[in-house]
Amino acid sequence: MSTLNTESAVRQRYSSAAEAREPALCCPVDYDRRYLEVIPQEVIDRDYGCGDPSKYVRQGETVLDLGSGGGKICFIAAQVVGESGAVIGVDMNDDMLALARSSQRVVAQRIGYDNVRFCKGKIQDMQIDRDHVDKYLSDNPVDSEAALQRFEAFVADLRSQEPMIADNSVDVVVSNCVLNLVDAAEKEKLFAEIFRVLRPGGRAVISDIVSDEPVPLHMQQDGQLWSGCISGALQEKEFIDAFTRAGFQAAQMPAYQSEPWQIVEGVEFRSVTVIAYKYPDTPCYEHNEAVMYRGPYACVKDDDGHEFTRGVRAAVCRKTFEKMQREPYSQDFLGISPATEILPENAAPYDCTGGQVARSPKVTKAGGKSVKLPIDDCCGEGGCC
Repeated sequence: MSTLNTESAVRQRYSSAAEAREPALCCPVDYDRRYLEVIPQEVIDRDYGCGDPSKYVRQGETVLDLGSGGGKICFIAAQVVGESGAVIGVDMNDDMLALARSSQRVVAQRIGYDNVRFCKGKIQDMQIDRDHVDKYLSDNPVDSEAALQRFEAFVADLRSQEPMIADNSVDVVVSNCVLNLVDAAEKEKLFAEIFRVLRPGGRAVISDIVSDEPVPLHMQQDGQLWSGCISGALQEKEFIDAFTRAGFQAAQMPAYQSEPWQIVEGVEFRSVTVIAYKYPDTPCYEHNEAVMYRGPYACVKDDDGHEFTRGVRAAVCRKTFEKMQREPYSQDFLGISPATEILPENAAPYDCTGGQVARSPKVTKAGGKSVKLPIDDCCGEGGCC
């Protein structure tokens, strides 16, 4: 049996969709209409998405949109992040890129600044700028083994010296119904790339199509189903697990389409949005700090294997202490500082291998000082009741 060339199937489908709207490629999505007013209608008409990751973007951030297509999410994000922020769109389809780039000047004029750039590249290999590759091949046709070797050296230099998207360079990676289009053999590399380009403390906000059960192999060989954002979908738990395998933590699913978008051979396909975080990877040191899980569950476990029981002061290293006071943990955890501060130069390595160790309240009493009130002050002038 021949194997489907997923990249070719997707390129052909989306080149056609850049010329004329194809409603079958998208789910109904409610966008904030105030951000749509400055976007050319042809971009809106040729937008193919299943969610709105732009609603999780903030002012001043650097945003990377994977599979940016005609640029709709980029143009929305450009308004949200403002003039102090930046937006980068990455797409491999020449027709979609042409639509996005031709609309960029219009949007910039309407909002009063230009903070968007569009790059040609594969989202599973964002080190290679394909515009540079096109220019090289135009000037240096590969017509011999020697020419091929020179081209391979050029690509290697691009990867190491001029990566299209550098390591640890963006605050937020967003994507709207694109990850499912990447070939199954390259999906693990795709999630690793998302992790690579994010700064420590950054997050991925991905809207995509998932399935309720694994997609049968014969459906994965159907070019129409694959390019239609269906048969390349990951099963919903596998989608979450792909983030954690890449190194992300605190993955959550704030949006989950209750009714399936499509049902094919009994398999349900629906839109979800996942947010996952990249935390700093630093050594663990003891600072006598603790965190307390507020509830509502009796106990929970994080991606590092730490267990937290509701109402118990749990001993943690400095890295975990700081992590639990950042999103999305901060609303569920209290950070409790020690009575006596341990300076960084005096902190000892901490065995942070999971489980739970309770921190004695004696270690974390506020300020470490007892306050003795005069007995007459207990209940006023008359003394104690």
